[in-house]
Amino acid sequence: MKIGNIKVDNKIFLAPMAGVTDLAFRLICKEYGVGLVYSEMVSAKGMYYGDKKTENLLKSDYKERPLAVQIFGSEPDIMSKVVKDKLNKRNDFDIIDINMGCPAPKIVKNGDGSALMKKPKLVQKVIKAVVSASNKPVTVKIRAGWDSGSINAVEIAKIAETNGAKAVAVHGRTREEYYSGFANWDIIKKVKENINIPVIGNGDLFKPEDVVKMFKHTKCDAVMIGRGSRGNPWIFKRTLSLINDNEMIDEPNFEDRIKMCIKHLDLLCRVKREDIAVKEMRKHIGWYIKGLPNSSTMRGKLNTFDKKEELKKELYNYLNIIKY
Repeated sequence: MKIGNIKVDNKIFLAPMAGVTDLAFRLICKEYGVGLVYSEMVSAKGMYYGDKKTENLLKSDYKERPLAVQIFGSEPDIMSKVVKDKLNKRNDFDIIDINMGCPAPKIVKNGDGSALMKKPKLVQKVIKAVVSASNKPVTVKIRAGWDSGSINAVEIAKIAETNGAKAVAVHGRTREEYYSGFANWDIIKKVKENINIPVIGNGDLFKPEDVVKMFKHTKCDAVMIGRGSRGNPWIFKRTLSLINDNEMIDEPNFEDRIKMCIKHLDLLCRVKREDIAVKEMRKHIGWYIKGLPNSSTMRGKLNTFDKKEELKKELYNYLNIIKY
């Protein structure tokens, strides 16, 4: 499969998630066969003003390629300038993705993310500005619509295609729904039926069987796994095995999960300052050990550590307690 001129290894992608899909997690998912990884969403305005924290979100590694960098914003001039002056000069990623799906209040209140779903004319201007400025393929991530009274994913997807986007990812919920209820895969199916560029399905993919069902139901070209990958990078390998070989690999056992937790911690400490990495690791630990014996008590205890070696020691202790 290709997105513009970029060949991707397979049709199972890692969705962009703020605070989750940093370099360390992307590298881990790559080890488990993911076809395309996305950065955390990066503020175009932050890049425009040279904000250091924003720039740090762009850290990458050749081992994770192909890589899509996701940007958000709603000012066509600023987005165009950022692409021309900053992103075009980088050769450490392959695709620019425009975020038009984030439902977070702090993003939406500025007119960014899924707020753009309410303004098709502005959507057209933003996509046109980014595509015209970019020397890389541009894709767009959208939702079903703003609310149940304005389901306009097909309209927005057509605008994206007309203005040069090379693929559209669709999350089957409205902004109003946030992540409640169930994703409406029929919306993804309708988008697929109405445009000719690749459509990437997203929403409620928590196990390999879900991916198979989405492909069958929507006829989408690729899928993007988000929340289903948190604490679960194995989902990519297991999904590929089911799709390609019709074989279901066993779920990771408790030892696999805790050892992956330790590996993730080590990797995170290599790409970020130790104190920052240890704090950021807390949410990942919660996902890795969810459902294991005494996990809630252990999570509370593990969240008190500030040093990598102390945290690793406690994780090994936890492993031994469960083992024996």
